[in-house]
Order: sequence, then structure tokens, then C-alpha cells
Amino acid sequence: MTEEERPRDPRQPTGRLRVAVPAPRPDDPSAVVPGVALVTIDRPEALNALDFDLLDELATTLEALDRDETLGCVVLAGGPRAFAAGADIRELAAATPVSLELERRFEAWDRIAAVGVPLVAAVRGYALGGGCELAMICDCIVAGDDARFGQPEIKLGIIPGAGGTQRLPRAVGKAKAAELIFTGRQIDAAEAERIGLVTAVVPAEEVLPRALELAGRIAAGPRLAVRAAKAAIARAFELPLAAGLDFERRAFYLLFASEDRREGMAAFLEKRPANFRGR
Repeated sequence: MTEEERPRDPRQPTGRLRVAVPAPRPDDPSAVVPGVALVTIDRPEALNALDFDLLDELATTLEALDRDETLGCVVLAGGPRAFAAGADIRELAAATPVSLELERRFEAWDRIAAVGVPLVAAVRGYALGGGCELAMICDCIVAGDDARFGQPEIKLGIIPGAGGTQRLPRAVGKAKAAELIFTGRQIDAAEAERIGLVTAVVPAEEVLPRALELAGRIAAGPRLAVRAAKAAIARAFELPLAAGLDFERRAFYLLFASEDRREGMAAFLEKRPANFRGR
């Protein structure tokens, strides 16, 4: 097999994605954050615009990390000017209804949303259009005070197509989401925090350290339970209350078969720290 024929390891950098497993600590690059991977979108010349090939690479990379049993959380970051400034408009301008349907490139978004390991977005600069939609797919968003969010697709004569009309109302409520989507208005980090779009706002230079710190705390927990919690939270936005409660209760029951449940309860009763093993 030639080098050209050899399958690419999806966890290796491609030139537009950088992947670190485990993630290095920003304050000490020789040390790592156990159980945490760092994926960085690195297309600065286009403000990290998300073309279809990049989305496919990102989906494939996250799926590979999702299968890595040593990981309990993934941090997704961009650059200082942009987390991701939106879709690649030159690419979309050439699309037709038929090409969009037949090529099915938007399915990469569904693959990213289906990842079971928790995702923490570390957002600086612009998170617009597809960038905002990508951040909203993540479970937590740590935003710098220089971050700006928005769904400006209406200014191009279209609407959000990767979840913006569905996830934004669920995050901030119908009235605020309608105003933002109908006008394409951008909001700063302070407003994003005030309306409930982000987990925390921190000084810009602290975004990655704080995101990795949060990811480290998530990864140190009982990973089966954390994954079950992520799945149950997702159902809260998809199912009627009774069906969501049923899903939650079944997951609760199943976790009683895990070693981590036995360890967690034993540690509590014995008044000692738990040693979770993800089993």
C-alpha cells in the first residue's frame, strides 16, 4: 500500500484541523489534561469558515474520538479572531436544491450532533451562522469577552440550515431567537450569557484554559453516567415530558449495573473520594 492509498488516521492533523490527545495544559505544555482531547479548527485565512470538506473532516475526527475509551470530554476551539465565521459562502453560492439533496453534505452536521462524548466549545471572536450552530451543538460553551454570536443567514436571502432555527429557540426562547434570526443581528458575549446561550464568559486569554479546566472536571467523572446524562438532556428538547421522563428513568436503572455506580456509592458511604473507571 502506498502512502497515498493508506487510510488517514482521523485523529491526526490535516492542515485545517489540529488534534491533541490528550490535550496539553496551556500553562504547562509538558503536562496534559487527562481524559480530554483538544480539536482546533485552523483555517485562519477564511476566519475558519466551514466548507463541506472541513465539516466532513470534523465529523470523522469527532467520531474517532468518541470511540476512544480513554477520553471523557472533547474541547472544540477556533482561533483568536474566529471560532468559525460561518459557512463557506462561495461554496454555497454554487449549490442548487438538487445538488444539496443528492450530495447530502449537510449530513455531517447530524454526525457531529450524534457524538456521545461531551463537547465543550471554546469560543473567541466570531461564531456566526454555521459557527454559531456548531457552538450550539456542543454541550457547554465557554466564551471569551471578545466573542460575537449570530445567525446572519437572513441577510443572504436564506435561513439557518444546520440547526439554528431549532437550537437557538431552545437555548434562548422563541421571542429572542426570532428577533436574532429575522434581523441577523450579532450579539456580544455579555448578551449571550444574559440570554442563556453560553455557559460562561471569561477574559479572552482565559478561554482555552477555562474550557480545558471544565472539560477536565467532566472527564474525571463517571463517564457512563455523563454520557447517559448527555443523552437524556438531548431528549428533553425532542420528546414530550412523559417520554423524556421514561428515557431518564431507564437510563437511571441501567446505570445501577455499572462499576462506577457501585464505586460512587461506596465512596460516599466510606467518606472517601471516588475512583471512577468508566465501567
